[in-house]
Amino acid sequence: MSDTNQKSEKNGPGKKPEANQRPEASQRLALIRHSVSHVMAQAVTRLFPGTQVAIGPSIENGFYYDFLFPARPDGKPVLGAEDLPAIEAEMKKIIEGRQDFARVEVSREGALKRFAGEPFKIELIKELPAGETISIYENRVNENQTDENRAGAVSWADLCRGPHVGNTREINSAAFKLMNIAGAYWRGDENRPMLTRIYGTAWENPKDLKAYLAFLEEVEKRDHRRVGKDMDLYSVHEEAGAGLIYWHPNGGRMRVVIEDFWRREHYRAGYEILYTPHIGKSWLWETSGHLGFYKGNMYSPMQIDNQDYIIKPMNCPFHIMIYKDRGRSYRDLPLRWAELGTVYRYERSGVLHGLLRVRGFTQDDAHIFCTPDQIEDEIREVLRFSLRIWQIFGFKDIKAYLATKPAESVGEQSRWDQALESLRKAVNAEGLDYEIDEGGGAFYGPKIDLKIKDALGREWQMTTIQFDFNEPERFDMNFVDSDGQHKRPYMVHRALLGSLERFFGVLIEHFGGAFPVWIAPEQIAVIPVAEGFNDYAKKVEGELKSRDLRVSAELGGDRLNAKIRNCQNRKIPYMLVVGQREADEATVSIRLRDGRQMPAMKIGDFADYVVKKVEGRDPEL
Repeated sequence: MSDTNQKSEKNGPGKKPEANQRPEASQRLALIRHSVSHVMAQAVTRLFPGTQVAIGPSIENGFYYDFLFPARPDGKPVLGAEDLPAIEAEMKKIIEGRQDFARVEVSREGALKRFAGEPFKIELIKELPAGETISIYENRVNENQTDENRAGAVSWADLCRGPHVGNTREINSAAFKLMNIAGAYWRGDENRPMLTRIYGTAWENPKDLKAYLAFLEEVEKRDHRRVGKDMDLYSVHEEAGAGLIYWHPNGGRMRVVIEDFWRREHYRAGYEILYTPHIGKSWLWETSGHLGFYKGNMYSPMQIDNQDYIIKPMNCPFHIMIYKDRGRSYRDLPLRWAELGTVYRYERSGVLHGLLRVRGFTQDDAHIFCTPDQIEDEIREVLRFSLRIWQIFGFKDIKAYLATKPAESVGEQSRWDQALESLRKAVNAEGLDYEIDEGGGAFYGPKIDLKIKDALGREWQMTTIQFDFNEPERFDMNFVDSDGQHKRPYMVHRALLGSLERFFGVLIEHFGGAFPVWIAPEQIAVIPVAEGFNDYAKKVEGELKSRDLRVSAELGGDRLNAKIRNCQNRKIPYMLVVGQREADEATVSIRLRDGRQMPAMKIGDFADYVVKKVEGRDPEL
């Protein structure tokens, strides 16, 4: 089973990567952000008396704090986006007050007394191990400052492990910003109180803050939900079912191109393509073990002929059934089987996110069954194959994460050792940078995760190459070896793109909708300068379509500039403007979507030019 479609990213949407920072710089930022979060909570409790404070950590690129505000008599939300500037202003006053952050250690009894009347804090304190010293961080008015508080007085405090900066003067009051407000259940439990979460970002200086805000603007422009709507690629209809994707004609064209490319490359790499059912008897997932540890993400069984059937959350049990359809010999192995299999997994509505986190998706799944002697070569080949596909799609910055044996696992230690070494050798052979994800493997085997960086430097986990010592055992899989003995095959799960839906979302944001011509849903628009040249525009359209190019003639009554602007908004790579000269000379005037002009060409020569770009999967126009 592969779960790359539903993985969260270390640097997901809207997050500026900080991977290139020195460790000490990153640690310094974490201190600043954690400290600013306390300043924010102090400001909120000043401005909104009676507010209960939950938790407020530093996070990547910022911080947040959760609050429970007292209800208003009119039932309206206590806090809105319009209140954030006032909170920021109060935070600046606190920072300018040069308050110290002081760590105080207390006993459990002391902590309970200190936070009496604050139920969130009391709950956290009671869960701490008995006898453990508890730390509190106090914001203290500096002895050299005078205001309404006496010198050295505690102006605010919270239960906290720390650490923090020493004094608020280490926080640049021009280098933080409150970003937005969201709802969050206490401790992530939908049966607990709904809290108000305030997100913010903080940096060491205004220059870094400005750069980050500019980055967020670019992220918003590239947001796959926004671009997808503007380019009419897909939609989601909550009233018909949350987390399910409707592919529009433009998105459908792209999906056909991607799938055709995927199949052709897999055949060339020695894979065979499978098609398996969408439902199966529940014993399949009982046998695989998924009902034991994955039931919460599987849809409820349906009764068919008085037996439980389940809509499939993964493809692997079906591939195993095909393997077991007849006896297998070592001469049959390796078997490389791939499927674009649509699966369904339950996700809470609060985590659904456009194409990136859905409930129904098509996983580009593959399973490799081989002998122990073949495993090292197979892993190297699948890694090489995966890297090649990613590079063709325009992703060059790829890093590997090697996940090792967790505390709870199945399978002989010798198999784990051999599998891990095979993964390590494959990564080294391809010259990939990699990190060890200690204990991050599944209980049934170690794995390689490939993470790519997009055009904005954000890292996305995509490909997974995973050993499985569990299912061959559970399904009693075997092959007859050269010595005549029945032995267990090695099984490898591999999801290359992860899922078509999630991959499509990443692809949209990577290119901002300005796709390479071979992928673009609309490759060419023919634009007549006036209605009198519509017939010539249709002739050009017909000749280009005969070369299997995706082209449309813009024959509406809009003015020329409006048509060009419309095609640019649709991010069509080539716009062919045709008028009297072009009709007389059987040529086209070529305008690129970025506004550049190319020399006029004969229709056939232009078709040859674009076909060559498409066949070569050229990223440039």
